Amino acid sequence: MDKTRTFIFMLSGLFVVAGALLYITHWAYAPWLFAVGAAGVTVGYMTAARDELDLRRRRLNRWNVFAGIAMIVASVFMFRGRMEWVAFLLIAALIQLYTSFVPTDKNKKK
Repeated sequence: MDKTRTFIFMLSGLFVVAGALLYITHWAYAPWLFAVGAAGVTVGYMTAARDELDLRRRRLNRWNVFAGIAMIVASVFMFRGRMEWVAFLLIAALIQLYTSFVPTDKNKKK
C-alpha cells in the first residue's frame, strides 16, 4: 500500500509540474492535468500515516496538507483564467520547501 501511495504521489507531482508548464502554452487540458495532480498530492498528504509521528512531524504534515489545499485553490484560478494561480502555487511550493528542509531529529548536531 505504501509503494502505491508513493507512486501516486510522485505521478501527481509530475502532473502538477506538467500542468503548470503546459498552462503557459495555453493548452486547453492543462488546468485539468494540474487539478488532478493537485488533488493527488493533497490526498497523498492527507492519507499519510501520522500515528507513529512525533509532534513536530505531525505539524509539518499539517503544513503539507495546507500546501495541497493551496494547489487545489490554484487550479480553481486556472480554470477561471485568472493569474492568481501563480501566487497560490508559489505559496504551496514555499511551504513544501520549508517542510522538506526543517530538521526533524531531536538529537541534531549543533
